[in-house]
Amino acid sequence: MSPEEKVRTLGSEAREIVRVLLISLAVVIPVRIFIAQPFIVRGASMEPTYHDGEYLIVDEISLRFQELARGEVVIFRYPIDPKNFFIKRIIGLPQETIVIRDGHVYLSKPEGDLELIDDSYLSPEVLTLPDKVVTLGPDEYFVLGDNRPDSSDSRIWGPLEEQYIVGRTFLRLWPPQRFTFL
Repeated sequence: MSPEEKVRTLGSEAREIVRVLLISLAVVIPVRIFIAQPFIVRGASMEPTYHDGEYLIVDEISLRFQELARGEVVIFRYPIDPKNFFIKRIIGLPQETIVIRDGHVYLSKPEGDLELIDDSYLSPEVLTLPDKVVTLGPDEYFVLGDNRPDSSDSRIWGPLEEQYIVGRTFLRLWPPQRFTFL
């Protein structure tokens, strides 16, 4: 192969690499911004459901089409410092009143009755403290960590405004033995 042919071959290979990179970026960036993004769990606030260092994929797009539900786990920007992300479980929905009493979490019904919120994902000995009554606004959620004694959540910093929610947990990729569609 002559030196001219080598230069032509290297030039066409470089153009092909640039073309592949540009196409890849055109696909990956919109997906990353609008549809799904990675999240690494930091800390113990969601144990035993999620552990420190687990790698999750967050579904961002379904927030536009489907209301959030009690019991779902969401990723959000920490309201006090929005550059940080938290992971918590939705306990209270907009316009509801949540009552924490004697270590349990209740939904206050309009007629004044209390309905125990299902927390069967927790160990029976886990208590939710302190006692508290919180009435949520039209765009507010009450979120708690599954590891209640070791979680900074709505009990401490108040209701979570909807604008801070990034997405729902969708897929656990790491560690491989805990791979799960969520």
